[in-house]
Amino acid sequence: MSASNLILATRKSPLALAQSEMVAAHLRSTLGVGVELRKFVTTGDRQTEWSLEQKGGKGLFTSELEQALLNGEADLAVHSTKDLPGEMPAGLMIAGYMPRADTRDVLVLRAGVEQPAKLATGSPRRRLQLARLYPAVEFCEIRGNVDTRLRKVAEQHVADGTVLAAAGLARLGIAGWPGLEFHPLAHDRMVPAVGQGAIAVQTRLADSARFAAVLHADTARSVAVERAFQAALGGGCHTAFAAHATADTLYLFHENTGLQRFPLTADDFAAPAETAARILKTLRLV
Repeated sequence: MSASNLILATRKSPLALAQSEMVAAHLRSTLGVGVELRKFVTTGDRQTEWSLEQKGGKGLFTSELEQALLNGEADLAVHSTKDLPGEMPAGLMIAGYMPRADTRDVLVLRAGVEQPAKLATGSPRRRLQLARLYPAVEFCEIRGNVDTRLRKVAEQHVADGTVLAAAGLARLGIAGWPGLEFHPLAHDRMVPAVGQGAIAVQTRLADSARFAAVLHADTARSVAVERAFQAALGGGCHTAFAAHATADTLYLFHENTGLQRFPLTADDFAAPAETAARILKTLRLV
């Protein structure tokens, strides 16, 4: 790794590039270094017809970037934290996170639709929680970049609506779309994915200390709790599971227990693995 120039591995999608540019700008300003983006196409990007639920989505959008770190082709990799598997390849770690954005999911409906009959999402987490809000709704799967998904709903009418992350919409500068209405969902209606809204900066173990000091400690504190639940459960794209930690509350959703809320204390944040084990034991999930 050069002291004055860094290579940052990123996916090629518009959202991934927007997030990587945010990281690059932050590192340039805080470390006084040059940053070059190196773009990779991941398995998940290539296999656009795959069902992420059936194939197992975890790792499909990260493995090529992680391999670039291990091979020395890049110094850093940028990920949407919710795409990261619970386990990290040997020799790599998350150095830290950018300040977390809006963590909510957004229900996107065609204008005038109040009770959707069909919603497009491939996420078990979203499907089961949406079924609580709309018991009669049917589901179909949808893939593609954010703008592709919005066009499929607005113009092709593949469904009455879909669900997208508020943070991704904001980072792409999408505040609205012709023919569509955006409805943010509070955490007590839809628990976000683990790490949703957080941009993870991954690097090799030996290099992590250099970057950790300029990344966001509060985001790391919350995400550590959420990822502890993910690790304890072994959750992936096939499991309807979600965990979200605010400053004092854990929102938890699991297909076997529904939506739950638990208070969080400073001691809980200090020992994420123990916190996850205790709460999951009370719910008889471990």
